[in-house]
Amino acid sequence: MNRLANETSPYLLQHQNNPVDWLPWSDEAWSKARRENKLVLISIGYSACHWCHVMEHEVFEDEKIAAYMNAHFVNIKVDREERPDVDQIYMHAVQLMTQRGGWPLNCFVLPNGKPFYGGTYFPKDQWLNVLEQLVHLQQNEQEKLKEYSDKLTEGIQSIELIELSEVVSFDIELLGRSIEQWSDQFDWREGGMNRAPKFPMPNNYQFIQNFAEFRSDKKLLEFVDLTLTKLARGGIYDQLGGGFFRYSVDAIWKVPHFEKMLYDNGQLLSLYAKGFSRTKNEEYLEVISETVLFLERELLDDSGGFYSALDADSENVEGKYYVWTKEEVQKHLKTDYSLAEAYFNLNEKGLWENDNYILLRDSFEQNEQIKSVKSKLLEIRERRIKPGLDDKILTSWNSIAISGLADTYIVTGGRKHLELATKCADFILNTLLADSGKLHHSFQKGIAKIDGFLEDYAFTASALAKLFEVTSNENYLAKAEDIVSYAFDHFFDKTNGLFNFTDNNSERLIARKQEISDNVIPASNSEMAHAILVCGKYLNNSTFKSTARQMLSNVWSYIPNYTSGYSNWALLGMKLCTSYKEVVVTGPNAVALAETIRLKADDFLVVLHCSKESELPIFKGRFSEKETLIFVCIDGTCEAPVSSIDEALKLI
Repeated sequence: MNRLANETSPYLLQHQNNPVDWLPWSDEAWSKARRENKLVLISIGYSACHWCHVMEHEVFEDEKIAAYMNAHFVNIKVDREERPDVDQIYMHAVQLMTQRGGWPLNCFVLPNGKPFYGGTYFPKDQWLNVLEQLVHLQQNEQEKLKEYSDKLTEGIQSIELIELSEVVSFDIELLGRSIEQWSDQFDWREGGMNRAPKFPMPNNYQFIQNFAEFRSDKKLLEFVDLTLTKLARGGIYDQLGGGFFRYSVDAIWKVPHFEKMLYDNGQLLSLYAKGFSRTKNEEYLEVISETVLFLERELLDDSGGFYSALDADSENVEGKYYVWTKEEVQKHLKTDYSLAEAYFNLNEKGLWENDNYILLRDSFEQNEQIKSVKSKLLEIRERRIKPGLDDKILTSWNSIAISGLADTYIVTGGRKHLELATKCADFILNTLLADSGKLHHSFQKGIAKIDGFLEDYAFTASALAKLFEVTSNENYLAKAEDIVSYAFDHFFDKTNGLFNFTDNNSERLIARKQEISDNVIPASNSEMAHAILVCGKYLNNSTFKSTARQMLSNVWSYIPNYTSGYSNWALLGMKLCTSYKEVVVTGPNAVALAETIRLKADDFLVVLHCSKESELPIFKGRFSEKETLIFVCIDGTCEAPVSSIDEALKLI
C-alpha cells in the first residue's frame, strides 16, 4: 500500500494499492518535491469517474510506468470533490493549455505548485513518452519551464477576474434578448442543447422555464416540456430505480455516462417540481417520486445526510448494473415479456453494445401491469453486484438536495420529502457547523473535515432559508443569517463586491479564485447572491439586499453573450426586475392555509406562515390569536389582510 491507505476518500482509497507512490495533497508532498527538486504530478479525479478507472488500470497499475513515476516525480492524488479549490486552479491550467478539460485531470507542476503541462486521459503508450519528455525538459531547459509556468499562473489568476461595477438598473428585456440569442442552440427535436454529449444543466432550464412562464411564452414552455419529457424517457434516467445519470454521450439522451451524482438529482427535483407545479403533468410527478425513492434507498445515511455518488462501473464494466439482455428479461418476466419489450424499447432503438439494451421509453403509462414489470425487474437488478458507493457526505451537495426536497414538498405536500429535508439540515447544523460559525466541507467515517468553501456557505444558507419558508422554524433563518454573516467576514472581497472561493484562513494556493460562471452546479457567487437577497428580505437587512444588487451588477453585462453560463445570475435578475410577491399567513390556521396557497404558487410568489407572535420583520405586528389573516405583499408593501384563500388569490 502507498500513503493513500490512511485517507478516508473512496477515490483516494481506490488507488492505495497502485505501485505508484501516491501521496495525498499535503505539506509532506510539497516538502518532498522542494527537497528533492522533483517535478510534481497532480492527478485529480473522483470515485464515480469511468475514465479515471480506465487510466488507473491501464497506466497507474503498470509496474514499469510506476517505477519511472516514482523515480522522477512526486505524485499527488486529489479527490476533486474533497478539494474543489485545487481542482478549480489546475482545471483552469489545463483548459488554458489544451482548450479542453475533464477528469481524470493530470497536471504537471514545479515544486512551487506552478503548472507547465497537463491533460486529461492519457493512454498507456503516450503516458511514458510524456513523462520522459518532461524529465528531459527539467534537466535541460529549467529556465524555460519556469518562465512558462509563471505566465500560465498569471493566466489562471486572471480568469473570472471581475471588477466592481456601477449598480445598474436591471431590465427584463435584456433577459428576453439573451434567451432569444441563446435559442439558436436549442434542440427542438430532442430537447436540451443541440450538441453531444448532453448534460441536464437543470439551472439553465429553471431560468428558461421561469422566464417563459412570466412572459406566457408558449413556444419556450413547449421547449422546456420537450426537454423534461425527453430526459424522463431517455437512458439518462434510470427507468427502474429512479434518479438521473450525469450526462448522455449522445444527442438523444440514450446512452448515459452511468455515474449518479447527488447534486444532479437534487437540482432536477427542483426543476421537475417547478414543471409539475406549472403543468400538473403526472409524468413529472412520477419522476419526482422515483427520484426521492432513489435518494432514500441508495444514498441516505443513517445520520440523515446523503452520500455523494454511485460509480459508473460495476465489476469493472461501465453500466453493467443497469443494462439488460433480451434473454434476461424473458427469463424473469415470461408472460409480461412482450409488454416490457415494447415499453422499454428492447429493439434497435434500445440496443447499446454486446447485445445489451438500455431501457428507454416512448410514452408514459401508470397501469398496474407496467408497475408490476418495473417492480420485478428492479428486484432482480438489486441482486446484482452494485456500483461502488462514494460515502462522503458533502455539505454543499447535501444542501442542494435539501432545497430539491423542500421544493417537491411545496408542490406535492409529501410529508416524507419534508422530513428527509429537515433531518438532513439538522445533521449539517449539528455535525458540520462548528461553534465558531465555520462550516466543514465533508463528513466521512465519523469525521467532519476540510474547511468549508464558498459553495458550502451559499447552498446551505439557501437551503435553510427555503426550510424556513416551508416550516416557519425561525431557527433555520437565524442559522442562514449566521452563515451568510460568517461568509461576509471570511470570504468577502471589498474591492469588487464578490466572494472568494476559499476562507481567508485557508491554505494559500498559487491563485485565489472567485467562482463566477454557472455550470452543472450554479456558481457559488451566484448562489450566495440569491441567499443574501432572500435573507435580506426576510430580515429587512439593507446590507444584504444591496450586496446582492452589487454582485449582479458586476456580471449583468455578461449574461446576453453566455446565458447558459450565467443562468443562475439571470434567475436573480428576474427576482430583482419583477415584482417580488410574498404571501404571509398568520394565526391559528396558518399552516393549513399556507400549504393550500403554496400548491397554487409559482416562483414569483413566496408563501410564509406563522402560528405565534414573532419579532421577525416579515411577521412583526401581523399575528392575531383570534383569526387567520392573509397578507399579500409586493416588494415589502402589503395590502390590507384578508381571511379567505379566494380573496387572497384575487389580490395575487
